[in-house]
Amino acid sequence: MNRKIIKIDQVGATAKIFGSFDSNARLIEDHFSVTLRNRESEAGDSIVIEGEREENVSGAAQCIAYLHELSGKTDVIGEQSVKYAIDMILSGEGTSLAELGDECICLTTRGKPVKAKTVGQKQYVDLITRNTIVLGVGPAGTGKTFLAVAMAVRALREKKINRIILTRPAIEAGEKLGFLPGDLQSKIDPYLRPLYDALYEMLGVETYQKMVEKGVIEIAPLAYMRGRTLDDSFIILDEAQNATPEQMKMFLTRLGFNSKAVVTGDITQTDLPRGQKSGLASAVKILSGIDDIGIHYFSERDVVRHRLVQKIIQAYEKYDREQERKDAERRAAAAVKLRDARKFEKNEK
Repeated sequence: MNRKIIKIDQVGATAKIFGSFDSNARLIEDHFSVTLRNRESEAGDSIVIEGEREENVSGAAQCIAYLHELSGKTDVIGEQSVKYAIDMILSGEGTSLAELGDECICLTTRGKPVKAKTVGQKQYVDLITRNTIVLGVGPAGTGKTFLAVAMAVRALREKKINRIILTRPAIEAGEKLGFLPGDLQSKIDPYLRPLYDALYEMLGVETYQKMVEKGVIEIAPLAYMRGRTLDDSFIILDEAQNATPEQMKMFLTRLGFNSKAVVTGDITQTDLPRGQKSGLASAVKILSGIDDIGIHYFSERDVVRHRLVQKIIQAYEKYDREQERKDAERRAAAAVKLRDARKFEKNEK
């Protein structure tokens, strides 16, 4: 039997690590095939990890050590954080957990700190800090837009820029703009709602409205960007997979002096007409390797919404891979059939 002991030097940390009704502890036990128990003494708490295999005990100990550090930064350690740590350790990337750190991007109106919750998010935030243009590509729920807005708000509060400009293509996803009630602004508001929500959380509704009136914050459809030069601005293009290559080029060439641009999107969820190329997909290929342009790919591990979102993304990816395999087999079979037919025809002659 292999054993490791992790000393807990923070009051209440053991309860956070074990979770409500020991739910976190059971997750660790199930995934690493170990047993956990709390050992109390006058010198303080310790968590004892026991298991048959040394590598399992070491993995569980690495997970406990990460959660111990996390317990000093948060009031509650949720199931999602535990599963993320387990997944990273089991995939051999546990050492990357140390990259997360404790950097607060900004505070919400409720005083809640906005931080990177995954290694992928931390890398994304670092890219935005270091580069003038960043392309964030990945599935829904990975925090692409929310973190970009948080970085924009921080830059504004630190007076590094004078205004925030947020835009997205007004592409219909199964519904027509013309059928929506109201004027043009009323029609496009639903498409910009995720941007409003993020700003409301960071700034509050009243502050946001005052900044809009003063022109400090501007939210508009992508088409409104044509012909402009945007200086001293933090510009975010959201849902960029729905921009055409021409629109993407137009947007990127709006960049002025002392400005920063972040482009976010999910290439797998384009709403463009069939056959139309995505501007985000082409931009990733064209701009790769250019200095001062960062490209970050999120994965399902970076999903910070409900745990089912991660499973849904994985299911769709598995389905797409299966369809691609079947299509490849059909094409190969058709090619063989055509070759045999031509060979037969040649022999007949």
